[in-house]
Amino acid sequence: MPSSSSRSRAATRRSPRAAARQPTVSSLPARRERPLLAPFAAVFGLLVAAEVLYLGYLLWDVEPGWHWYLVPPLLLAVWAGAGAALVWLGRGRGWLVLTTAAVLPLLAVVGLVGLFGYLGEGRAVGEAALLLAGPVGCLALAPRRPVREWTRPRRAARRRPGPPSRSAQPAAGAGP
Repeated sequence: MPSSSSRSRAATRRSPRAAARQPTVSSLPARRERPLLAPFAAVFGLLVAAEVLYLGYLLWDVEPGWHWYLVPPLLLAVWAGAGAALVWLGRGRGWLVLTTAAVLPLLAVVGLVGLFGYLGEGRAVGEAALLLAGPVGCLALAPRRPVREWTRPRRAARRRPGPPSRSAQPAAGAGP
C-alpha cells in the first residue's frame, strides 16, 4: 500500500532573492534611558567648574583686573561645564571630556593642600581639602560603565552595500 504523505516529494521552487527579514525585538533600536549615575556625574562636573571659578576668583581678588593668569581657570571651568553638559545629554565621549576636566583641578587642590600643610596652616588645609569633593566625585562617577555606555558615540545606520533600492531611483522620464 503506497504511503499517503501530506508533503509533496517535489522540490519547492525558491527565489534567488533572500526573504525579507522580520524585525525582532532585539534588532529594533532600543529607547535609551539615562542611567542614574549620569546626572550625578554631570552635577559633580558643574561642581568642578564652580570650584575652578572660585579658585580663579581668589587669584583675581589679590589684584583686581584682567590678567593673563585668569585665563586658565576660566578655560578649565568652561571645559568642565562642557563635559557636564555632554554627559547630561549623552553625547559621544562626554565621559572622557568630564574625566579629563577633573584631573587638573584635582592635582591643583592636592598641591594646595600639601602647600598649606607644609606651611603649618591647619585650618587652611581643612578648607582646601573640602575642594577635593568635586574632582574626586567626578573621577569616581564619570568613568563608570553606565556613564560610558550612555555617552558612547552612536554609529550611523549601516546600509547593506549594493545597488540602491528602486524607490530611491528617480522615475524614468522624470525631469527636473
